[in-house]
Amino acid sequence: MEARERFASGFLLRKMKSSFSKATAGQGTGTHPPSSPRYLIMSHHFKPLGEGKNPISVKKGPGSVKYMTYKEYKSLVAQKDPAYVQPPDIAGEYAKLFAILTKRYQEDRDRCSTLQKQLQRYAPVSLTAQLTGLSDGDKEALGFIIKAAKAIDEIFFHQVLDTNALLRDWLQGQAARDDASQLDHLKWDYYVINKSPWSSLDENEAFLTTKDSAIKLATAAIKPVEGWKGLQYRVALSSNKPPGANFYPLDMSKKEFESWKSKLSESQQKEAQGFFTVIRRQSETNPDLYIVPYSQEYASSLTKAAEFLQKAGDLAATPSLKKLLHTKADAFLSNDYYESDIAWMDLDSKIDVTIGPYETYEDSLFGYKDVDGPQIAAFNLPNDERIVKDRGTSMVMIKNIQEAKFEKILKPIADICINNEQKELVDFDSFFTHITCHECIHGIGPHTITLPDGSTSTVRQELQEFHTVLEEAKADIVGLWALRFFISQGLLPKSMLETMYVSFLATCFRSVRYGLQDAHGKGQAVQFNWLFEKQAIVLHSDDETFSVDFTKVEEAVESLSREILTIQAKGNKQGAIALLQKYGQITEPLQLGLDKLEKIKVSVDIALSFPIADKIMKN
Repeated sequence: MEARERFASGFLLRKMKSSFSKATAGQGTGTHPPSSPRYLIMSHHFKPLGEGKNPISVKKGPGSVKYMTYKEYKSLVAQKDPAYVQPPDIAGEYAKLFAILTKRYQEDRDRCSTLQKQLQRYAPVSLTAQLTGLSDGDKEALGFIIKAAKAIDEIFFHQVLDTNALLRDWLQGQAARDDASQLDHLKWDYYVINKSPWSSLDENEAFLTTKDSAIKLATAAIKPVEGWKGLQYRVALSSNKPPGANFYPLDMSKKEFESWKSKLSESQQKEAQGFFTVIRRQSETNPDLYIVPYSQEYASSLTKAAEFLQKAGDLAATPSLKKLLHTKADAFLSNDYYESDIAWMDLDSKIDVTIGPYETYEDSLFGYKDVDGPQIAAFNLPNDERIVKDRGTSMVMIKNIQEAKFEKILKPIADICINNEQKELVDFDSFFTHITCHECIHGIGPHTITLPDGSTSTVRQELQEFHTVLEEAKADIVGLWALRFFISQGLLPKSMLETMYVSFLATCFRSVRYGLQDAHGKGQAVQFNWLFEKQAIVLHSDDETFSVDFTKVEEAVESLSREILTIQAKGNKQGAIALLQKYGQITEPLQLGLDKLEKIKVSVDIALSFPIADKIMKN
């Protein structure tokens, strides 16, 4: 709550107290001596309520309470109704208070409307699974695997924001109250989707503020006010999402990190840049940085997850699944994931378990740190360059999620943004096959590179925070080039030659709607704008739809593929910056398509529920 608002709330209580020589007010107790005929009580903090939610109670005599809106009370006071307390300065300081209340309730109404619109961008999808083919042992193991996953979820909350789990529990508790407001429910519903106070579809703009976690009377106000104790907050929230999430100190700059890292030994430098460590300060009095392994930072949750995976491994009937679960449990405690990643690549089981730190999307400061628990439609792992070099990678396609995204999002996008002559060319097989190629290209690389000075490095280390965006753009555009190559070799049907390009065009609008803060969104903006510049994508001014020029698209795809692969192979960070600055923008043609989709209210993404997992946890 703003300081001005805090003081105004307290000022009301002070005025109330001075108005009644024997009354007790401002503590929320509702008590008063018999000699006091009537008085007003106002809550010590204003819960987000609508105007009709009775935020004010007026008490007339012992045990008699009437609830009314602040507008009703203001009106009665203005009419000098003798049945109600008459503040001595209704035209002065009290007028300011009512103006603040009016503004606050208007803001609450606006927030409700905004949150409702934000929630409507997600299409609800329930994912189920067939368990009939599993052995009894694997079925029993599945329950412990889900419990381990819940423990890992706790780590993800902590990795995003230090006080994230505290905020989550607070919001959930507020929404569960009998007197919960509409705003309380909406805030909780939207938090469940984002798992943080920042909206991922709005360039990580905050949808929660510190005042949303006001919890109780504190010991002192900002400004001394007789009879009022101020407010205390559960968490302090920044309007801007920290680029380094909770992997680094919030006040640490890239320059400070690089200066500190340069003084470390070679092995320590690898740890500092490693996937499975965080950076912390020694103390408030000693701001020196130091390295903490995940196994230590998240010891409580990892120990719990390891215990569940050990039990699951003991129960599992499939040998390769048993090995994976046991080695992963060991990795959580040792911080060495090499053996467990090899076991994952060797997995031959009807239960495919991917659990642990694997994606770096939350670390936009450097792109070094892996997070636990992202939910995506496909992935290619591991990220460990040692394993990639020796064994390659393994790919998982989550087809039911892709089918949901195609039906709920891509088809409606095609109906609105793709020219009539080509919209029928958008099909699921092309969409799915391109995602498959996208994941394959992630595995192909380049990964380990030789720099101009002859030293060996990795693309991730050289491109740092620009690596993830460029890697997603590379996987998309080179994946499209690969499809064309497979068709030319007779490995895919020629009928896909046109459908793959038009399906890709529709996908551009789908991904860009995630926002430019999202690696996939910014990567797709680069591709769309490059192809549009090369006239491979055509805008039809008569109906403001788009189509693919099949005579130009092949060359445009190849030229962008070459550009990105060259930047990666050279570890050319400046080249990456230049490409992203020029093409990673919402240009006028892109905005035209996005505006049409917004007008029709096409869903941006899907919100998943897992009834089988919920049932297993309940049992």
